[in-house]
Amino acid sequence: MAPPLGDIAHLGHVQLFTPDLDASVAFFTDYLGLTVNGRDGDTVRLRTFDDYEHYSLVLTARERPGLGRLALRTSSEEALHRRVRAIEEAGGSGRWTEDEPGLGKLYVTTDPDGHEHALYWESEHYRAPDELKPALKNQPQAKPGRGVGVRRLDHVNFLAADVLANAEFQQRVLGARPTEQIRLDNGRIAARWLTYTHKSYDVVYTEDWTGSNGRLHHIAFATDTREDILRAADLAIDTGVFIETGPHKHAIQQTFFLYVYEPGGNRVELCNPLTRLMLAPDWPLITWTEAERAKGQAWGLHTIASFHTHGTPPADTDTDGVPRGNAAG
Repeated sequence: MAPPLGDIAHLGHVQLFTPDLDASVAFFTDYLGLTVNGRDGDTVRLRTFDDYEHYSLVLTARERPGLGRLALRTSSEEALHRRVRAIEEAGGSGRWTEDEPGLGKLYVTTDPDGHEHALYWESEHYRAPDELKPALKNQPQAKPGRGVGVRRLDHVNFLAADVLANAEFQQRVLGARPTEQIRLDNGRIAARWLTYTHKSYDVVYTEDWTGSNGRLHHIAFATDTREDILRAADLAIDTGVFIETGPHKHAIQQTFFLYVYEPGGNRVELCNPLTRLMLAPDWPLITWTEAERAKGQAWGLHTIASFHTHGTPPADTDTDGVPRGNAAG
């Protein structure tokens, strides 16, 4: 039986690897409007203005782009240890570490595809310095006066060789709830969206057409309004940020979106899903067929080919060069 919803409180932060650390930092600060809140050698930590913890994003210099760690805060110390027991009782393994500033002990494990997850409870709340203090005391930091000004880290879309195995890890071990999925005509699950909370989704698994393990499709930041996404598109063309696709509206989850590449090569989504909440405790899993997905987005241009093929790090080999599924946002 799946554990009750709520042991995982929310996404804490995500780590990206980048071969061009300075350019990636400039992208996230100047274009998206994040604030640098710590540097340690080849690692820079940044935060969105509405994040109550110290950082939302960790950038680390590496030769190739890709995903490092997804950190998940639990709802209590007891919830943390329940999830650790569940991981180990399911045959998984992990290690305890204290390598993140502002956080207590983290239990580091991986999903079946090899994506690193870190679970933790203890966390210091951010206190803005005088120059970043907001006028409203219920907001951690003043809104930035630069770039898009994204509000928070919204979700992570993992590429996976086996979507169902990874989704079931999230459901049975971490307590996520599935909200939507794509089932191909042959019965295979090509993508599944899951939530830890009442948001419509926090993590997504999308089938990796190359058959590779441990790759990233994209990370996403939420904006206040759809107009922020339109402004982001204008800022992108003014500043040389590469737009892959959008603005459009997804049929799945109804997200209004823009996809861009940061200088290191990782795909970043700007999204506005803030009006959709899964409040029903018995929300039915919505299944989209292969024919329905072939219709494309809810509206907007046809899905660009790179959306189905680009992932980080780049795949060493394409096993057969033929797409085997339907990637999704």
